[in-house]
Amino acid sequence: MRLVPHLARENPRWGQSKIQGELTRLGHRIATSTVSEFLHAAGVDPAPRRTGPTCRQLLTNQAHRTIAVDFFHLVTTLGNRLYALTFLEHDTRRPHITGVTAHPSPDWAVHQARNLPANLRPRLDSLRFLLRDRDHK
Repeated sequence: MRLVPHLARENPRWGQSKIQGELTRLGHRIATSTVSEFLHAAGVDPAPRRTGPTCRQLLTNQAHRTIAVDFFHLVTTLGNRLYALTFLEHDTRRPHITGVTAHPSPDWAVHQARNLPANLRPRLDSLRFLLRDRDHK
């Protein structure tokens, strides 16, 4: 199918999945792996590197606008485990511990996160990005 390499050359930022999707919209039933084979045969990279910053460059450029959140645990002298919800400003590395509990719950975490703006009043308007994990806590 000569259309596949043509689409790839005309749209250099499109990868094999985008090309397959566009062909499907045009009524051509073709698998992504088949698109990849056509691109390889034509000497075209099936997944071109996207232009733009890397993750590291993005974090460096947006450090002043980024805050990260996570739990960390503390073990007391009696062996009990406590969890602290901590927000960390990316550029200054300034931590904000919003609360400590033995039994974290989603409702508790949301309540603690809602209290964070009181600690960040002067900087709150500049923060745009929140880094978090997908922890069940």
